[in-house]
Amino acid sequence: MRIFRSVAVLAIAGLLTGTAACSSDDNGGSSGGTVTAEGTDDGSELALWTRAPLELQARKLVEAYNKSHKNQVKLTVVPNDDYVAKVGAAAGGGGLPDLFAADIVYVPNWTKAGLFADLTERIKLLPYAGTINQGHLQAGTFEGKEYVLPFVLDLSVIFYNKKLYQEAGLDPSKGPTTIDEFKDQALAIQKLNKPGVFGTYFGGNCGGCNVFTWFPMIWASGQEVMNPEGTQSLLDGAAAQKVYATWRELQAAGAIAPGAKEETGATWVAAFQQGKVGVMPYPATLLSTAAKTVDVGVVPIPGVDGGASTFVGGDGIGISKDSKKSDQAWNFLAWLTSEAAQVDVLAANDSTVSRTDLVDNKYSQKDPRVATVNKVAASPQSKTPVAVNFQQAFNAPGSPWMTLVRNQVYGDPSGLSKDNAALTDSLAQ
Repeated sequence: MRIFRSVAVLAIAGLLTGTAACSSDDNGGSSGGTVTAEGTDDGSELALWTRAPLELQARKLVEAYNKSHKNQVKLTVVPNDDYVAKVGAAAGGGGLPDLFAADIVYVPNWTKAGLFADLTERIKLLPYAGTINQGHLQAGTFEGKEYVLPFVLDLSVIFYNKKLYQEAGLDPSKGPTTIDEFKDQALAIQKLNKPGVFGTYFGGNCGGCNVFTWFPMIWASGQEVMNPEGTQSLLDGAAAQKVYATWRELQAAGAIAPGAKEETGATWVAAFQQGKVGVMPYPATLLSTAAKTVDVGVVPIPGVDGGASTFVGGDGIGISKDSKKSDQAWNFLAWLTSEAAQVDVLAANDSTVSRTDLVDNKYSQKDPRVATVNKVAASPQSKTPVAVNFQQAFNAPGSPWMTLVRNQVYGDPSGLSKDNAALTDSLAQ
């Protein structure tokens, strides 16, 4: 999930009033028909939509499936900023593809709106159902029914520059294990006084960047960011205040690279890849890219007194309400969760697997950093926040969350209670 890429969520629910969440199926796959664990592989053509940030993984998966199955999946990659509008227009006109992926933070909205077919009984038939990433399953659960499976996971972790650590007298084999260690190590890099090099960086005007990287600091501390219903903000708690204070202190010390205050996410990761940042929370999917230019160390995102967490982002995928080939579409989804897809396609291409029983595989064993990413994904403190109004509360430009963050780092932090209340108001709408 490139969660820091903000797009406008359409009022899809209004377009779909009266539609059912389950599609009919002229191949025996309706909610009233017989379903099987493997679905039907009879040479049907299936349409799949995904957004551009996941193009690499999507193409690898589709290519592998098409080579090994009679069914053939036709992939359509949509520019990220156009994706929600395209899905909304198709949903309103009954023209959704057989399968489509969705940024996991939009999944609760789209399941409530009835865009996906019910997969509950099908998922139960998978012998490894209990090992599938729970964060994605929960995000796709509405009124006790499950509508999506994980497509591609995107996790937040700490990246640090081992070369800069060595120059600063830090142990290059040990990244931060607490929030204070994160601050101290960033300050140590800053004290090198190297031209153009700074301790850390963050998206100071990017709501999605900061839910992706700051929420895990709170979870790792044993606290929550919202109530279970996703209607009340808890972002004024003790751990949250520690996170804000840490970034405020780093800003006051000049340890955050210039440009962060106006960073909308477009260039959020560039400075680290250029070797200009010592340590920062980072998308795990970019490990192979960053490692081309930087000797990268990877550790989980820590909390106040330790712990380890990640924001389990990425995209979920489901069968659309409009599909007439749900048995065939399920054949693709069942294969997607199999070891053949998870290990031989995703893990082989440096992507995180979505099954806890496959985290220790032949590819992760070759790179301890990949193993670290996989293991933190399976941690009980690693989560996917669920809120129907997540977009407007956190990701949208000028969101109440962005107001809170900017006040805490750059402005007057005394208004935290008021800013948190504004977040609750947005979530509860």
